[in-house]
Amino acid sequence: MSDLQTAPDAVMCEAGDSCDGVIFLEPREVPLGGPRHMNVRRTLPQRNRSLIGAWCFLDHYGPDRVSASGGMNVPRHPHTGLQTVSWLFTGAIEHKDSAGYQAVVKPGEVNLMTAGRGISHSEFSTPETDTLHGAQLWLALPDAARQMEPTFEHYEPEPVTGEGTELRVFLGSLAGSTSPVTTHHPTLGAEILIEAGQEIVLDLDPSFEYGILLDAGDLSLDDTELPKDHLAYLPTGRDGLVLSAGAESVRALVIGGTPFEEKIIMWWNFVGREHEEVIAYRAAWQAEIGAEPAPAPAGGSYDDGAPYPRFGTFPEGEPDALPAPVLPNARLRSREQ
Repeated sequence: MSDLQTAPDAVMCEAGDSCDGVIFLEPREVPLGGPRHMNVRRTLPQRNRSLIGAWCFLDHYGPDRVSASGGMNVPRHPHTGLQTVSWLFTGAIEHKDSAGYQAVVKPGEVNLMTAGRGISHSEFSTPETDTLHGAQLWLALPDAARQMEPTFEHYEPEPVTGEGTELRVFLGSLAGSTSPVTTHHPTLGAEILIEAGQEIVLDLDPSFEYGILLDAGDLSLDDTELPKDHLAYLPTGRDGLVLSAGAESVRALVIGGTPFEEKIIMWWNFVGREHEEVIAYRAAWQAEIGAEPAPAPAGGSYDDGAPYPRFGTFPEGEPDALPAPVLPNARLRSREQ
């Protein structure tokens, strides 16, 4: 997914209330597209909580009737220095990228695209999709991996079932289930379903920090109620957690990882380390799609070794690529925990 804001902010927002070490991060509504658009609820990044582990972006959307909202309609756009993670509850999205991968993500399956030094992709709801509902997340790549070749992985995790509970681990390990999908920083991603009146007890890695996103139902975290659509942040040091459903069954996402110690600059769809680096990514994208004139780099590659075109090519006949927003009149600031 692309960040379609016309003036994306590189500075972080206030977090919500805190209770017993749990911080509630309130979502903000962000429209994707034009007059007939789909709204998403963004809980990462925020001003004083930019990352949870390596997770640096979380958009939660739906359930949306595609006939009314237009669904997912995101033409070709670029990414650098991150991995995109798509997880659906209902509907289906077709993914195409400039590394040659094409896939349809469906509920219970994860698509993970590694941008590395640069990739471009598109995402569109499939024609058969009536209701679209899910989440799009990004992981920041550590410095050692952020210039790697772009790639793509698809995985359908087996559910782990208990009394009135079901859990699917799509990244990392939890409850005895381990995903084979490649990440480059210790990371967890899982979906949890809890029937009304039931609970699940999770053993946690105390070196991880965690986030719990409530999609539906009445959910308590160790007797602390989590507001719907909010993201609860749990700092490191916990070795366990009890998630309990009230009168309504629960669907939630659990994300986590060891704290990401590197400073990053995230602006629009780019993750980098320096202001000048992100500016160069934008200039390369604008030139490669013909939005702004610029000469091709000498020798057929950019200064950091990425080939020209950095963001690859797409087949003829695809919708026009998204141009980058105008840069702010200020130096881009780094994001930390």
